[in-house]
Amino acid sequence: MLEYRNVHKSFDAGAGPLPVIKDFTMTIREGEFIVLLGPSGCGKSTLLRITAGLEPTSMGEVLIGGRPPDLRRRHRLGFVFQEPALMPWRDLVSNVTLGLEIRGVPKAERERQAGELLGLLGLKGFERYYPHQVSGGMKHRVAIARAYIVDPIILLMDEPFVALDAQTRESLQRDLQDLWQRRKKTVIFVTHNLEEAILIGTRIVVLSSRPATVLLDCKVELPMPRDPVSREFVALRQELRGLLV
Repeated sequence: MLEYRNVHKSFDAGAGPLPVIKDFTMTIREGEFIVLLGPSGCGKSTLLRITAGLEPTSMGEVLIGGRPPDLRRRHRLGFVFQEPALMPWRDLVSNVTLGLEIRGVPKAERERQAGELLGLLGLKGFERYYPHQVSGGMKHRVAIARAYIVDPIILLMDEPFVALDAQTRESLQRDLQDLWQRRKKTVIFVTHNLEEAILIGTRIVVLSSRPATVLLDCKVELPMPRDPVSREFVALRQELRGLLV
């Protein structure tokens, strides 16, 4: 279980503190797919960095399993950024297996696990290709596999599909949901795209403009795969849009 308790975050803006997150409190249960939805610049990415231990809170605390995320547990957090950041000198399977290689997992076992994940993400047959030989969408699939292979207790995703065209983004959304349904990892996914939030999340947390506070915390009860033109989908989208206007 992941808990945020009265988290505040401010940055030094020279003329005084710039508040980014204000009194953020939330509990996330194991296996939930949380979407943080809010306007650009509202503090969503900062909240992910705090969760990963990359940024301290100004006040409040973050607890994983009832304890602060010390260095050992930070290593069990997966992070997928907006850019895939693959190593160009390593083929796709070697990019995926890097975390297991660092842990000393035998090559045959780490390549078996990587092959399974790449297959689930539609990359079977591309294992020995290099990053410059594949599309942007394929690189993002590799980044997701790289984060999943270390068996993270929590997977943090910071607008990973924001730079992709609509068709590729929709394909990756489906692949990510399929993978989550198979593996049931706890996911925190940041976006400012209303439709994306409803398509992939089991729970949507809507944040205000800076400093971020919670405007709405709702479960998404729609069955998977979700139909963007269904009455329920459209109604939820309108409700969320009303909060963000």
